[in-house]
Amino acid sequence: AFKRSVPPMPRSPLAPGSFPALPPVAGVGLAVGRWGGYPTRDRDDLVLAVFDAGTTVAGVLTRSRTASAPIHWCRAALPGGRARAIVVNAGNANAFTAKSGDLLVDTTVDRAAALFGCPRTEVFVASTGVIGQRIQAPDAIAAHLPALAAAAAAAPAEPEAATALWRAAALAIGTTDTYPKGSAATATIDGTPVTIAGIAKGSGMIAPDMATMLAFVFTDAALPAAVLEALVGPINQRTFNAITVDGDTSTSDTLLVAATGRARHLPVTAADDPRLAGLAAALETVMRDLAHQVVRDGEGATKFVTIRVSGAVDAASARRVGLAVANSPLVKTAIAGADANWGRIVMAVGKAGEPADRDLLSLAIGGLPITACGALVPDYDETPVAAHMRGSEIEIGIDLGLGDGAATVWTCDLTQRYISINADYRS
Repeated sequence: AFKRSVPPMPRSPLAPGSFPALPPVAGVGLAVGRWGGYPTRDRDDLVLAVFDAGTTVAGVLTRSRTASAPIHWCRAALPGGRARAIVVNAGNANAFTAKSGDLLVDTTVDRAAALFGCPRTEVFVASTGVIGQRIQAPDAIAAHLPALAAAAAAAPAEPEAATALWRAAALAIGTTDTYPKGSAATATIDGTPVTIAGIAKGSGMIAPDMATMLAFVFTDAALPAAVLEALVGPINQRTFNAITVDGDTSTSDTLLVAATGRARHLPVTAADDPRLAGLAAALETVMRDLAHQVVRDGEGATKFVTIRVSGAVDAASARRVGLAVANSPLVKTAIAGADANWGRIVMAVGKAGEPADRDLLSLAIGGLPITACGALVPDYDETPVAAHMRGSEIEIGIDLGLGDGAATVWTCDLTQRYISINADYRS
């Protein structure tokens, strides 16, 4: 036998000072409980979100070819565009669990659909934890749903109590996370206030290939599913799909965004409606904040790294170059050691397989020029660059000099602690 997770770890040095104030979202009920995913630890590991009838949903899921049973279910249910409930468990990924994993999902979905009087396709599930462990009892999670449903119906509306509940939910879905991740923003549509709030989990096994972790974002805006989907996809590409901790894509990556329609603004029928500009910006703010928090909690991370690529042939090429640098163990360990070894960045750009010209490439670290047109800048002084590398917020600029393509990618350093955490994950 082995434990299902490492013991609680010290809070990341890059963590925010505190959990933010998250308001209640009209039409959303939330409850937190335990199903037993961590039998040796005193912690919650189960979350239920319940939505008013008519709530729309959009999502992005992992493209892993060994995706979990919940991913297969969500992929089948998402085209319906409606959601009444999301059930999230930690402590077991329900991935590579054969027919028993499908049976667990089916039982959970059936019980939730019966509780809320909705079609099965309006129930979504997500799981996180160890891969390959079967859950023997098909109703291991479903058995707890009636109590959670009752608690969700009584979810607090007071701001402080709502924040505490959001925080508890963020903690419950965590695995190797060292702090709970939440974010909120407001906007207006036709002068009507709308609220956006969300939580996420993620620390290791983080790489851009759709959602890159678990994230759940809720708004009271009234948006058709097609409009919500058209908003979420591109924003996801610029936020959750632009982060990487270790280059490994999870079997369970899930992003779900639900809109309850409780904000009484005039109808919206198109994602490019100018009235949605404020909402789209606020949604991107929340999703980017959550994505950054995942990177700041990267396993063993001590430095938050922003990589800005410009001058690429197009945005997609710029993104691939940025990810090649962000995922390079040589670059990441140099950053961990505060070594201004810019040659490793040149190496990573070259291996990306994207259009690049040695004699056009320019690099900067911390805004300080290092190379221009394929050579060191005259009178280059490494002293201020090295000083920047000793900080906790690192900025790398790469100009390929080929076109107008640009992209920003976020990552963290790679330290000995990452190895320790993952070597001991099950022992």
